[in-house]
Amino acid sequence: MSELVIHLATLAGLRDRDALDQALVRAMSQCFPISAVQWVRLVGEGADRRWLPRLQWCSGGPAALVDTTQHPFEHWPRLDERPSWAAVLSPVAPALQADGALVWPVLVEGAARGVLVCNLSMALGPLQRERLEALIDVWRHVHGLLDYSERDTLTGLANRKSFDESFYKASALPMQADPAGAPGAERRGVSTGQYWLGVIDVDHFKQVNDRFGHLIGDEVLLLLSRVMLRSFRHDDLLYRFGGEEFVVLLRCGSAEHARLALERFALAVRTAVFPQVGSITVSVGYTDVRAGDTPSAAVARADQAVYHAKAHGRDQVCHHGTLVAQGLLAAETSQSDVEFF
Repeated sequence: MSELVIHLATLAGLRDRDALDQALVRAMSQCFPISAVQWVRLVGEGADRRWLPRLQWCSGGPAALVDTTQHPFEHWPRLDERPSWAAVLSPVAPALQADGALVWPVLVEGAARGVLVCNLSMALGPLQRERLEALIDVWRHVHGLLDYSERDTLTGLANRKSFDESFYKASALPMQADPAGAPGAERRGVSTGQYWLGVIDVDHFKQVNDRFGHLIGDEVLLLLSRVMLRSFRHDDLLYRFGGEEFVVLLRCGSAEHARLALERFALAVRTAVFPQVGSITVSVGYTDVRAGDTPSAAVARADQAVYHAKAHGRDQVCHHGTLVAQGLLAAETSQSDVEFF
């Protein structure tokens, strides 16, 4: 029991999701007769929601975080292809499966985020099961607290607070070769290459607020975030920095691939219908994430490209590196005009 209390205290004090998930597996493997654990996320929208493994562990080995970018999104099973997992997304209690696995729903503010699947090496007694459920409850609650602190309350996208850590992880990843294939092809295959940072600014947003009011302005931002979720891949990282400014970290093989992805998004915004407002456009600037880069330096470069786009007609995507090569921007910048909230 004292060992379990130590594990509970460790879980409650963690604020890094990777460390939190790995700590849960250590606690389960050391305190309960469990032979395997899977933490599987439910990703996507509508009929194309799919199960993507987040973490896997088998007895005798380390807990492994799964890099789902090594396979295309269509590689992973759809929601209805794992009916036993889908069946527990509403109930609070876990369901005992025929193969001896316990499946817990992972719900955050009532929304299904995935399932935790545990294979048992022997049956659990009532007290053991109660303690295991308490351990998992703490893990789920900490995930919920992290979601609350790291997500924008209006759009549900990640907020400014969570950006720096994700950025440093992205900048530390090794660069890979540009994937084969036509540059115009959609990025629906394996994620390769480096990360690119795009800053997105809604054109004439002040006019929207002045004409229609802030409630409609908020609705525009919420609908824009939905367009972002539909337009970018599941492994692209989406943020609202504040006001009408958004940021995306996307992984592509080249500047051309990044440009095409961002232009597809800009087109999706241009053709979307926004009730009462009608339509809006966005100006986008983007830059490569370089080895040793800092969040402020990368945002500053992309922000320069955004302001170039706004000064030259708006509703366009501009690459900082191209603008510098053409002599339209200075090579270095010392500060960013993006407001951080």
